[in-house]
Amino acid sequence: MDGRPFYLCPMSKSNSYAILFEPVKIGPVVAPNRFYQVPHACGMGHLRPQAHSAMRAMKAEGGWGVVCTEECEIHPTSDLSPYSEQRLWDEKDIPALSLMVEKVKAHGSLAGIELVHNGHMAPNLFSRLPALAPLDIQLDVGYPKMARAMDKQDIKDLRAWHRRAVKNAKAAGFDIIYVYAGHNMTITQHFLSPRYNQRTDEYGGSLENRTRLTRELLEEAQEMAAGDCAIALRLAVDERMGEDGIQAHEDGRAIVEHLAKLPDLWDVNVSDWPNDTISARFEPNEGAQVEAMSFVKKTTGKPTVGVGRFTSPDLMVKLVKDGVLDLIGAARPSIADPFLPNKIREGRIEEIRECIGCNICASCDSLGVPIRCTQNPTMGEEWRRGWHPEIIQPKKSDKSVLIVGAGPSGLECALQLGRRGYQVTLAEASKDLGGRALGESKLKGLSSCKRVADNRIHELQQMANVSIYTNSRLSAEDVVEFDCDKVFLATGAKWRSDGTGRTHNFPLTDLGGMRDSTPDTIMLGRIPSDPVMIYDDDHGYMGGVLADHIAACCNDVTFVTTAPVVSPFTINNLEQDFIQRSLVEAGVKIYVSTQVLSLKPGCLELQNVYGGEPFEVACPEFIPVSARTPNLELKRELDKLAPELPVEVIGDALMPGLIADSTFSGHLAARSYEADETEIETGKFMREMPSLPPKANF
Repeated sequence: MDGRPFYLCPMSKSNSYAILFEPVKIGPVVAPNRFYQVPHACGMGHLRPQAHSAMRAMKAEGGWGVVCTEECEIHPTSDLSPYSEQRLWDEKDIPALSLMVEKVKAHGSLAGIELVHNGHMAPNLFSRLPALAPLDIQLDVGYPKMARAMDKQDIKDLRAWHRRAVKNAKAAGFDIIYVYAGHNMTITQHFLSPRYNQRTDEYGGSLENRTRLTRELLEEAQEMAAGDCAIALRLAVDERMGEDGIQAHEDGRAIVEHLAKLPDLWDVNVSDWPNDTISARFEPNEGAQVEAMSFVKKTTGKPTVGVGRFTSPDLMVKLVKDGVLDLIGAARPSIADPFLPNKIREGRIEEIRECIGCNICASCDSLGVPIRCTQNPTMGEEWRRGWHPEIIQPKKSDKSVLIVGAGPSGLECALQLGRRGYQVTLAEASKDLGGRALGESKLKGLSSCKRVADNRIHELQQMANVSIYTNSRLSAEDVVEFDCDKVFLATGAKWRSDGTGRTHNFPLTDLGGMRDSTPDTIMLGRIPSDPVMIYDDDHGYMGGVLADHIAACCNDVTFVTTAPVVSPFTINNLEQDFIQRSLVEAGVKIYVSTQVLSLKPGCLELQNVYGGEPFEVACPEFIPVSARTPNLELKRELDKLAPELPVEVIGDALMPGLIADSTFSGHLAARSYEADETEIETGKFMREMPSLPPKANF
């Protein structure tokens, strides 16, 4: 890629953090440092091998000593379609995985692969083969089909498939090969768990019997590896279910003791995926899993890796010195900042883009699209757009730029244009920078949103070519007087107060004496008075957040939504169960699949979205969470006053969406400025196309 690094910093390893850069022996291989990108989903998988390879390679370039794939299906009876994970069904899958290995090793890192059979978590919608499980059980993926209990031949077949996958992973060049028993997604964990394993043969009952399959897979993997690759076990030591599931210091400890010496590496976490990848909204602190994993290294004496949304190098050092972890595992922090290890090594800790725990990365796997990140707009764009998180093309001219609005999009656009070397002026109407990121950070559970602004503000303040003005609401005349060469309008959007949304494409009747509130007024600090009704016709996270926030200070909160559950989008980012449970525990009255028909003085007329008799609910205060309107008044004024002035709308003013959409919009605009038509960064991107046989063969 043409361009230059936007940092100029001497290489200076701090003695305080030197321990993090020591090599670690993992069986027959050696990790160059203690930074370990654990297996994580990315929405690319076997369908997008070039994009996947480039993304993993960026982690290796950024200093991660070990870089792993996502889960990798070993057989068509573990078909996760429509989700795009990795596949190693047979030898034909080797070349795509070899590409990732090649790219990762080019930077001196080790490459790991997480082999998996998903049991009754795999619907086999593509392969149409019967699903397998320790017992006859319904599929756990919302498809009306049963998995059948495995007989002895099935178990023999599974072991053979796994041995073949280990052989093929070794042929692909991987250094670390996983046996995977975690996240409630794997047949090995299902055999370990008494909840699923109700067998009466030698694979069920006692702990020794329940661990038999995992032991066999580990022993056979070691045999197939033949001392050339390390064998890792990824194990959920706690299912966060109390007595109903595996508990860290009871069954979890017993399983670890039973298998202690077999793996070369222990990768330990909690189950299931929403618990392991719990959002900052419900677990704001780093190291939430440390207590659960603390006994593993002491029990096994083997190298141990664990996760906990670690971004603090001081905590990392403490975990190593305390003998809890040998390797600092990360999924989300490595997504938010692929260069986190190098920044620690070079003494640039203040430049680390801290993960905000929003789980937008996880939502992409759920939606079957390439991974993205609120903090790191380049994530997932390494190959298809050619973006690098630490390098951007230099300016092409001495033109000056004005950016109006310092929310997530305006800050990101200013930051990237500043890095390119343009003369940038950033004007914000309010007294504080941050826009919606700052506003949302004031709501219950969303304090980490402020990092979106803080990271960017810190870097902008170091740039001599960027001027920042607050309390500067600009008119069209003011903009024209700036006499700049390009204007970016990042003026945001506002929540509507009239109920227009998914269900109603028109305003409801007038408020009938109710107080006029919106999410914007709550974010400005206004506290409603009892009773309050929140009407969610948006289906994102905001409705549930407001209900939780207001319930903390009001006794009578009612939540009405047209959706069948609270905040349905958050199923994708693993928060939905936590959200609805939190509202129930807070005493919020919940009406799902319910719409507002009309507003009357002091009450609302409601009806089930599928019909039935309308009913009324008293409601002195009504807060609709429905649609947002872009703030385009300044754009319209400029179109009239100076139609020749180059003006580009970005962020929520262009298309209200997630904060991740806003930062991406600002980043894309900055990279596209003055780009040639032939450049990928104009917004065009490369696609991975399936190859077809010659026409003569049809």
